Amino acid sequence: MKRLPLLDPDVTDRFPDPRDALTDPNGLLAFGGDLSPQRLLAAYSRGIFPWYGEREPILWWSPDPRCVFRTESLSVNRSLRRQLSGKHWRLTIDHAFDAVIRACAAPRAGDSGTWLVPAMIDAYGQLHQLGYAHSVEVWDDERLVGGIYGVAMGRLFCGESMFSAESGGSKIALVAIARLLREMDFPLIDTQVSNPHTLGLGAIEMPRAQFLQEVARLSQLPGRVGSWADLTPRLLQPGPDSALARTR
Repeated sequence: MKRLPLLDPDVTDRFPDPRDALTDPNGLLAFGGDLSPQRLLAAYSRGIFPWYGEREPILWWSPDPRCVFRTESLSVNRSLRRQLSGKHWRLTIDHAFDAVIRACAAPRAGDSGTWLVPAMIDAYGQLHQLGYAHSVEVWDDERLVGGIYGVAMGRLFCGESMFSAESGGSKIALVAIARLLREMDFPLIDTQVSNPHTLGLGAIEMPRAQFLQEVARLSQLPGRVGSWADLTPRLLQPGPDSALARTR
């Protein structure tokens, strides 16, 4: 039986080779360490992410295959355009990161808990303060009805979670961040593990070896560190007469 490596608590930039991850469970690579910004950024730059539940040690993963969106191909389909007809929502970026991540952490109906434990919320909050984690917010007047958050490394965006308080809210956030990232020359959004929802939105499964090559290249390209709040005017504004409603 393969022994799972324990991360050195004093060395924040060292991880096992992702190609050595377990196949069952798929992608489990190591445990332990901490969620410091330095360790998280080192992990994301290697195609590794943390994922664990309450009363568990920190677990680190790099599954094969990897689920990704290509920003050039993610757009609003007819069903979503019909769903949005008559809505007058607005979009912002990096205006309410804490509210988005806490909404993502809220248990869904039928769930027994959340993987976004308080330590994870605090850790991504620190990355947001440092300018590496970002959120897109969807508003109905002053009520938050959807959102997505993730981590930007160079020109790779690692989408972590999204939520909807109203139908279509998370999809709008995803399409908006994809369009903005495409304009900023970010070709991929990493969504880690595939599920029927993401595949239904146009995600694809990429072999881990190919994904790791993309991560190594994209994470080293010049990106934009700091708040993206000033990019809000570049987000699509949903509504029946908007550019978003007309997107095909």
